[in-house]
Amino acid sequence: MTDHTREPARAPEDLAALFNRRANAGDVEGLVALYEPDAVLAAGRVVATGHAEIRTFYADLLARKSDFPAPETPPPLRNGGLAMTFARLPNGAFSVEVAREQPDGTWLWAIDQLKLAPPKG
Repeated sequence: MTDHTREPARAPEDLAALFNRRANAGDVEGLVALYEPDAVLAAGRVVATGHAEIRTFYADLLARKSDFPAPETPPPLRNGGLAMTFARLPNGAFSVEVAREQPDGTWLWAIDQLKLAPPKG
C-alpha cells in the first residue's frame, strides 16, 4: 500500500478506525502516515518524537503483536481545527490523542498518549 492509495482521515473520528485497519494489516508506514511529521507518541516508558521514532515504535509493536481488536471510541472533543480523540481497548488500555486539521482538510495526530492496561493479578 502506498501513500497514494491510503485513505486519509477526513474527520478526527476517522483516525482510530484507520489505525485499527492498518495495524491489523501490519502496515507500519500506514500507521506513521496518521501522524504529523513532528508528532509525539508516548506509550508506557517510550516517548517517540517524529516519524522516524514513531516508525521504529510501530515496527517493534507489529513484530510482537498481530491482533488489534476494535476499540471503543467516544466522539472527539473539537475546537476549530483541533480535536481530542479517545480510544478504549477491551484489555483496559486507553489512549488520548490531539488531532489537528491539515491545510488540505484531512486530520493527523500531533500527540498520542497510550496508557497501557494495568497488570492482571
